[in-house]
Amino acid sequence: MSLIKLNDRAVKDITQFGSISSLGSLTHISTATASSSASIEFTSGIDSTYKEYIFYFVDIHPSAQATFSFNMSSDGGSNYNVTKTTTAFRSLHNENDGSAFLSYESGNDLAQSTAYQYISDLKNNDSDSCVAGYLHLFNPSSTTFVKHYLSNTNCMQRDNRSVQWFSAGYGNTTSSINAVDFKFDSGNIDAGQILLFGVN
Repeated sequence: MSLIKLNDRAVKDITQFGSISSLGSLTHISTATASSSASIEFTSGIDSTYKEYIFYFVDIHPSAQATFSFNMSSDGGSNYNVTKTTTAFRSLHNENDGSAFLSYESGNDLAQSTAYQYISDLKNNDSDSCVAGYLHLFNPSSTTFVKHYLSNTNCMQRDNRSVQWFSAGYGNTTSSINAVDFKFDSGNIDAGQILLFGVN
């Protein structure tokens, strides 16, 4: 293979690079730690300060085989019932290499529903298993636009499979979103942390 030499005078004569400013940064807002918790709620810190918020899930362990989910609130957490339209798909691979696939999860998306949205597969509750990943929430304080989110998680699924779960959609409301709730569809959040960051 021959070596390709860049011989463009405009590039060759550069003596310095310009600076790039205002790339943005993450600002830690709060951390919630679960201990046999029915759910983890964030009822403060979500406001007009930032245009994007990120929730990081760290070793979220359920008390029973269950699916991790979330919902949003426009009344400070009194009700988690924002109408959502969403989509979901997953990739999967067995520990024993017995199967692997990529699939659209038509039974786990929502169409104008106030239900909690799944953001992981049915997760194993073995002592060494957990859910990890993140959820981005965009411009929750807007009173003009719907509230988009996207999420990506990985878990050890009930049959000892690695499952990466992708979900995205929007809360179909122009009201401000000011609280978010995370829970399993059955049992408690036995252990784990969720970290909330704002994006400058």
